[in-house]
Amino acid sequence: MANLSTLAVYLAIVFFTAAVAPASSATHSVEWSLGNDYSSLATGKPYAVGDTIVFNYGAGHTVDEVSESDYKSCTLGNSISSDSSGTTSIALKTSGSHYFICAIPGHCTGGMKLSVNVGAATSSGGGGDGATAKTTPSPTLEGGKAAPTASATPVLKPFQALVVTCVVALLFALALS
Repeated sequence: MANLSTLAVYLAIVFFTAAVAPASSATHSVEWSLGNDYSSLATGKPYAVGDTIVFNYGAGHTVDEVSESDYKSCTLGNSISSDSSGTTSIALKTSGSHYFICAIPGHCTGGMKLSVNVGAATSSGGGGDGATAKTTPSPTLEGGKAAPTASATPVLKPFQALVVTCVVALLFALALS
């Protein structure tokens, strides 16, 4: 009987952990250089809290997060954050607009700027009113020429979590017998 109680606890933990996970998060890759067209990211590629933007670039560039006014005017020197490592990962932790520029003189005005509108991520919790797993408005992007890419990393959804839980329970029961 103790083994059955242990099994029930393990099943509850596995199901709860999988059911409350966000439905998905995405990683958006951006080839950060002069002459790229960042507006192509706007088509069908919404951003949500939990997503990550990865900027890939060569020497002589930076990725600076800036205020809206500094973004619009390409003002340098007031960055919220700055990196020049060649690969910059930005975790989108808050909803709203996020603004990025290259802080090398002339690069922002030459099109190396990106504005992303991040929607709030909400978890449906695995049941209830059928709410969507995340709500995201369309992003707003500006810039120069070439198609950056994006890829999504799926996480277990509640039904998949239930299937996994059943398989784990079956395996565990077989191991106990």
